[in-house]
Amino acid sequence: MKQLSGWMILMLLNVTAYAQYSISGTVRNGNEAVHNASVTLQPSAQRKLSNDNGFFRFGNLAAGTYSITVTTEGFKAYQQEVTVFNKNIVLDISLLKQDIQLDTLRVTGAANYAVAGKLRDVEGTSIYAGKKTEVILLRNVNANLATNNTRQIYARVPGLNIWEYDRGGLQLGIGGRGLSPDRSSNFNIRQDGYDISADALGYPESYYTPSAEALDRIEIIRGAASLQYGPQFGGLVNFVMKEGPKDKPFEFTTRQTLGSFGLFNSFNSIGGTTAKNKLNYYAFYQYKKGDNWRPNSHYDQHNAYVHLAGNITPKLKITGEYTFMSYLAQQPGGLTDAQFEEDPSVSVRARNWFRVNWNLASLILDYSFSEQTKLNWRTYTLQGGRDALGILSYINRPDPGTERDFMSDDYSNYASELRLIHRYKLVKENRSTFLVGVRAYKGLTDRKQGNANDKSDADFTFLGPEPDKSSYEFPGYNFAAFAENIFQVNPYWTVTPGIRFEHINTKAEGYYYKQNIFIPNEKINETKENPRSFTLLGIGTAWKFPNGIELYANISQNYRSINFNDIRVLNVNARVDPNLKDETGYNIDAGFRGNYRGWLYVDASVFYLKYNDRIGSIFTRDTSFMTFRYRTNVSDSRNLGMELLLEGDVIKALSSHNSKYRLNLYTNLSLIDARYVNTQNTAIADKLVENVPPVLFRTGLSFGTPKFNLTYQFACQSKQYSDATNAESTPTAVDGAIPAFSVMDLSLSYNWRQFTLYTGLNNLTDERYFTRRADGYPGPGILPSDARNWYVTLQFKL
Repeated sequence: MKQLSGWMILMLLNVTAYAQYSISGTVRNGNEAVHNASVTLQPSAQRKLSNDNGFFRFGNLAAGTYSITVTTEGFKAYQQEVTVFNKNIVLDISLLKQDIQLDTLRVTGAANYAVAGKLRDVEGTSIYAGKKTEVILLRNVNANLATNNTRQIYARVPGLNIWEYDRGGLQLGIGGRGLSPDRSSNFNIRQDGYDISADALGYPESYYTPSAEALDRIEIIRGAASLQYGPQFGGLVNFVMKEGPKDKPFEFTTRQTLGSFGLFNSFNSIGGTTAKNKLNYYAFYQYKKGDNWRPNSHYDQHNAYVHLAGNITPKLKITGEYTFMSYLAQQPGGLTDAQFEEDPSVSVRARNWFRVNWNLASLILDYSFSEQTKLNWRTYTLQGGRDALGILSYINRPDPGTERDFMSDDYSNYASELRLIHRYKLVKENRSTFLVGVRAYKGLTDRKQGNANDKSDADFTFLGPEPDKSSYEFPGYNFAAFAENIFQVNPYWTVTPGIRFEHINTKAEGYYYKQNIFIPNEKINETKENPRSFTLLGIGTAWKFPNGIELYANISQNYRSINFNDIRVLNVNARVDPNLKDETGYNIDAGFRGNYRGWLYVDASVFYLKYNDRIGSIFTRDTSFMTFRYRTNVSDSRNLGMELLLEGDVIKALSSHNSKYRLNLYTNLSLIDARYVNTQNTAIADKLVENVPPVLFRTGLSFGTPKFNLTYQFACQSKQYSDATNAESTPTAVDGAIPAFSVMDLSLSYNWRQFTLYTGLNNLTDERYFTRRADGYPGPGILPSDARNWYVTLQFKL
């Protein structure tokens, strides 16, 4: 009997030794998941990377003792011994921050907050000390990324007016602090530091929006960004694309999305870093198609991107990027006020089409002379175009069935920007920073407008041998030089003055046809040139307290040049003053930001934006009593307001120990009073500036663990107007009030090993609302926003 028992014990030990077990776990910093952490298992020398939710897993393990080591940039190394005997092991690993200075992004409160943050004083070869900056971390946004849902992605950025009419997320329309959201033209829009708009000088509108699924983060710098990134009033929006993982030779990600109204999105990417960290690569291809909730609204989009970054020497790094995007979209057109009230889902235009083709290429050189001195040289080009085809006649009249209007643009832009940054000691051990840079830019817009056929298909062809309305080339040349210096007066106080010199020369050469009634139209040839030079000044200051709170303030001059292609567009709904002149002004910021007791992030600020000779729209009538929008230098305006962001972890505030659960609550509020001043025109004196909701409020609640997240979001904004006279309504619906509205979203995500499921309902209560009245494409008239819609995304990462 004893011999039998011995045999049974021996067999049990033998089975145990050969049983298959696993070690899995989640890597966190506080309540925040740490992604792409390197997890090494010894003695088998296996290595895994934690996924976006911080999860990792080693399978098929025999019983025994193992050593787990976790390392990632910016955190102290973690090591633990684990004994596996008769069950699977699940670990909860908490990393501690390493107090080192990095040249990569550092987000205030990143350990506690899902999205909110700011840029450091110095990032790479850029200076942000004393400026109003915001950062959106896309990996932590629980939203419909397949459609670039702007309302969700920018939910924590106060003061943004968002145009919501593009179901597929093909174009971005945001404006800050009372500036028009029209294709984000008041911001300098960049991708990885280089321009992506149509023509930074002559036509600064964005027809290409990077896929949110490919973004690492979005950086926003308000008006004071003019000293480094151009003279515009809005500031900078910089889309930072993902790179391949630094410690993994190959990674594959696929995201497949289905949704309401025929939405299908397929996003597939690869990335990694070759041996010895010589080459980092990342590439993706995206195909997206769908419809709106209104008829005549189908779209197809293709988007591709390649990033290659090579460390040629320990000091020299060269990065090459190429982006391709094209789409064809049918546009359902606008509605009158009566049509919107009766049924906003209808479409009264079936022959309107829009096509975009975008090609971006860049070459970026980074050279480190030393830890204190670095050089960045960016050279890039845009080769692209957009075509708009359809009926621009008043929306209160039926489609006449006649020949359609066709506008075709081709863009050919080249630019090069050189930056040098140097850190030096000015007072004792306080390190100051000097930045100097130059930029050369050449843009060319080739614009044609004329009649096309009277059919319904997407036939982008002019009738006749040449366009019968206008044909122009708009070349533009720009040279700029800028400098800023952070004077570190003491460990807490910085003063940052800056200067920018601009030389701009915009030209126009071509012809237009003067429209006559009883005699043939007259062809008029035209050549114009408008050179000008100016200097912008600014200064910022900040005081950082030992508890992490920072006081900051800045003032910066701004400038916006008119462009000829604003003048030479024929549109029955709108007319342009031929004597438009450039706009000037300045931005003032003051505020405080920082962490409160490790669980609450606060950013509260006030601003004043002065806009001289502001170009706006006046609702007026011609001699035939037909109403139209007249675009002119309306008068001066001033925008005064406050912005507030609060975001914190409620569970951490109520608990003295770390919890795997988190309950994040955020509130985003802006109050803006924007009015026309210094004018003798009683029709607009003291009237509200158009496209400025006086109140913008967004709030949300997010509950979850590293594997699970449920997010609720509420957004509302007050009544605004679409023209400077504050007209309540017009027969053509081009001008009028934009009523107040509120809208809710609900999003859910769940991660299991390499799989993550995302789903949600946008416009939860099926609110009927609109944010824009258009005078041309994609209207004219009221453009209804999306009805209630759902989406489901399944992600697999290998």
